[in-house]
Amino acid sequence: MEPNRLMMRDCKINRILCILEQTYPEAHCELNFRNPFELLVATILSAQTTDQKVNKVTAVLFERCPTPKKMLEITPREFEEIIRPIGLFRTKAKNILQTCELLIEEHHGDVPSNLDDLVKMPGVGRKTAGVVLANAYGIPALPVDTHVLRVANRLGLSREKDPSKVEKELTALIPMELWIDTHHRLIFHGRRLCHARKPECPVCPLKDCCPVFTSAS
Repeated sequence: MEPNRLMMRDCKINRILCILEQTYPEAHCELNFRNPFELLVATILSAQTTDQKVNKVTAVLFERCPTPKKMLEITPREFEEIIRPIGLFRTKAKNILQTCELLIEEHHGDVPSNLDDLVKMPGVGRKTAGVVLANAYGIPALPVDTHVLRVANRLGLSREKDPSKVEKELTALIPMELWIDTHHRLIFHGRRLCHARKPECPVCPLKDCCPVFTSAS
């Protein structure tokens, strides 16, 4: 990339990061959890549903089954009934119970703090693993969910549609020490303003940085 274009790109990225920080200084993970195990389960449950629904279900689930061992003490049918309000509950129940078995058999009931071991768990991909690493262990990660992908595409930070490729581009553009905060801020922005169907562009603090808004103006 030519020096001038590189400078312009870096200036744009820095401006976006500054605006996100000013707009969402308290951005955080909106799943309720008290430890890495609860976060892992909650994140598996969160696929294709809202954090609010997950939090309602996990309030009951974690009270009854706070550990992998306790989750395996109830029947699969009972487990399904607890998480039934969440979409794909049968598949998620199967994955979580198999994950509990692996945690006990291979990790003494503890959630591993590295990507390679996490993605071996049923129902755990790079996004889920990244959420656990970042929020439970404070390990730099920039997980890409639907909100991060959408906002990154609209802001021109990535043209990719594959989450792994978007993650690779974002982590190359953004300083490592800002990965976790930027992840949360992009999600907050996607949930609060940059909606999938009706983005609130006129009131968006990032509108002057956004190719979608400027091209439509």
